[in-house]
Amino acid sequence: MTYTSLLAPMAAAAHEVGEYLAGVPRPTAPAAATLEELAAVHRAVEEPAVAIVRRHLDALLPGVPWDASADAGLPAGDVWVVDVIDGAVQFLRGLPNFCVSLALVRDGEPVAAALHAPLPGETYLAAAGRGATRNGRAIAPSAGVRPEAALVGTSQPSFLGGQPGVAAAAGRALAAVLPAVGAVRNLGPTSWQIADTAAGRLDAFWEYGRDDANLLPGALVAREAGVVVTDTTGRPWRAGAPGFLAAPRGLHGTLLELLEP
Repeated sequence: MTYTSLLAPMAAAAHEVGEYLAGVPRPTAPAAATLEELAAVHRAVEEPAVAIVRRHLDALLPGVPWDASADAGLPAGDVWVVDVIDGAVQFLRGLPNFCVSLALVRDGEPVAAALHAPLPGETYLAAAGRGATRNGRAIAPSAGVRPEAALVGTSQPSFLGGQPGVAAAAGRALAAVLPAVGAVRNLGPTSWQIADTAAGRLDAFWEYGRDDANLLPGALVAREAGVVVTDTTGRPWRAGAPGFLAAPRGLHGTLLELLEP
């Protein structure tokens, strides 16, 4: 089975999860007052979504293990990296910025990815060496945008307390980038922001900290669209790196200089 042949069934899985999520009643006020309550609400929504994806992907590649967080590092061979609600915080607050994120990772490298945002009805797909699409059409990053006109995205991993120094690095980077670009925004799910960079909606995206489960799918979409994807020192990005930068070639060097300590 080729990487490209995986995309249609992966998209079908993401679409079914998206239909389920779109049908979940959306809160009009915060659904929980404590972290424990929020986690319980999240589990109640997440568990049926996980069951849908497992049914699809276990049938597609029987025996391939799952990793929902990639926190402990990725094993050799094939592994599914899945986030059924990337942007769960927004979802649980009734905001529209969330997506379903699926990636097949082989020996630490993403080789097939499907991202689906059910509310706008959009799907990004990418396979290693085969390009990237949104709703079936090839995508490409922005070209010729000067930094002062650029719209740049950023985000942070969840639970930063477990990653010492990441919050400080994110703060330094924001202070350096803000005066140099047109605008900086955090538009929700990390994987989707990277994919939107691949499609030219955003001009670049960066993040500090380890966030492999959210970065792997978007990294493949970006690479396949022709975006330069590195860590924040300029080396090719790999899972486990402490920083991430995706930008068109014309912007990448400028942003890298801003992000370097």
